[in-house]
Amino acid sequence: MPHRILHIQASPRMESYSSRLAKAFLDAYALAHPQSGLETLNVFLADLPPFEAPAAAAKYAVMEGQEPANEAQRAWKEVIRVADQFKEANMLVISSPMWNFGIPYKLKQYIDILVQPGLTFQYIPGEGYKGLVTGRPAVLLLARGGEYPPDTAGEKFDMQKPYLEMILRFIGFTDIRTVITENTLASSPDVAETNITDAITQATELVKQFAEPQHV
Repeated sequence: MPHRILHIQASPRMESYSSRLAKAFLDAYALAHPQSGLETLNVFLADLPPFEAPAAAAKYAVMEGQEPANEAQRAWKEVIRVADQFKEANMLVISSPMWNFGIPYKLKQYIDILVQPGLTFQYIPGEGYKGLVTGRPAVLLLARGGEYPPDTAGEKFDMQKPYLEMILRFIGFTDIRTVITENTLASSPDVAETNITDAITQATELVKQFAEPQHV
């Protein structure tokens, strides 16, 4: 089975800063590991099922140890389809801009479909929640118009990086690498270009940290 990377692209702009960062990382990774395969899921173009009343009914049925039925069953099959595609990957790459201090709504929709009991996590009485997506790395390639460095007043507005890292840990990821380009809306285009160039260097250097890919 070939080593498979799933790239979740969360920008509607192909030439956005996060997309440029992703291209640099993925190109470098393919060069270092030519046996790897790549699947890109652009959440703005993908056929993501809505998570509405039938899917919610299915979720609660599963939580109560029951089988979803009728409309709920049909909705749950679509949720399983999305989760299976996600879990088949040996490596996860998410490229995303910051929108309103968080993540784009289409990426949030994808996550809300994906994070489901019995599919990506489970609850064990007496132990708590346990993630089911384990044994593979995740790479976050993030862009934001402003600056939100740690230990500054701006840090509290960053709900992009902390949320993505938290939700991935919740479903089982322990190896999460993050590269960020900031200040993309700088008054001087030269500043933005310098920052993305530095981030691209970090992303390509990050590839060297990955040993020969392991299958899951």
